Amino acid sequence: MTKKIDLNSDLGEGFGKYKAVNDEKIMENITSANIACGYHAGDPLIMEKSVKLAIKHGVAIGAHPGFPDLMGFGRRKIEVSVEEVRDYVIYQIGALMAFVHALGGNMQHVKPHGALYNMACQDYKIAYAVAKAVYDVDKELILVGLSNSQILKAGRDVGLKVASEVFADRAYTQDGSLLSRNMKGAVLDNIDQILSRSLEMVEKGTITTINGSKIKIEADTICVHSDTPKSVEITRKLKENFILHGVKVERIGK
Repeated sequence: MTKKIDLNSDLGEGFGKYKAVNDEKIMENITSANIACGYHAGDPLIMEKSVKLAIKHGVAIGAHPGFPDLMGFGRRKIEVSVEEVRDYVIYQIGALMAFVHALGGNMQHVKPHGALYNMACQDYKIAYAVAKAVYDVDKELILVGLSNSQILKAGRDVGLKVASEVFADRAYTQDGSLLSRNMKGAVLDNIDQILSRSLEMVEKGTITTINGSKIKIEADTICVHSDTPKSVEITRKLKENFILHGVKVERIGK
């Protein structure tokens, strides 16, 4: 049986005149884009441009909702109620969905961003609020979350299709979570290391953790953060390496 993987990246993460990365170059290599919805990054003009780029390159579109935290890029943990989480997610999906519909596209998935993602992976109540928000907007949307995490469980519980995500450019801890960005070695930029780890995750269903042990994971989609150094080169070489090893690179909705 041919292995397959979706290659995703978080895009549209500029704001106003500030541009984060070369989104179009990354779009050339990926199959799914998680587009910022204006809370942690992005604005109406950037959201429209990002959707247009995704449609142009045949890249599946996903909403990337986060906390309302432009200063902290959505990576700071915020104390919130489950009602707030649900409303934040609905609001941001709706904002991006309006552009998608106006431009004649379709939305494939939702993937939370930053601190909201991490909290939903660990806390079932937060995870359920995210999942229910997605379901209530459109039950056909796919919910993307960390392999073996609470958000995948919550997604299945509410009746959503889910996609198990792994990360090409992040170090893992023994419990399967991502090593905090505050820790040395959390973000990987050695391309050879990234290629070998990514192939291991997709072909063998395992990942080597920061302490050298192996744990089991499930890989439906693999992420390269657009703000990781060399992200354009990493996405290009990842795609090439998967194809070289007989792994089909295609969107999760197929």
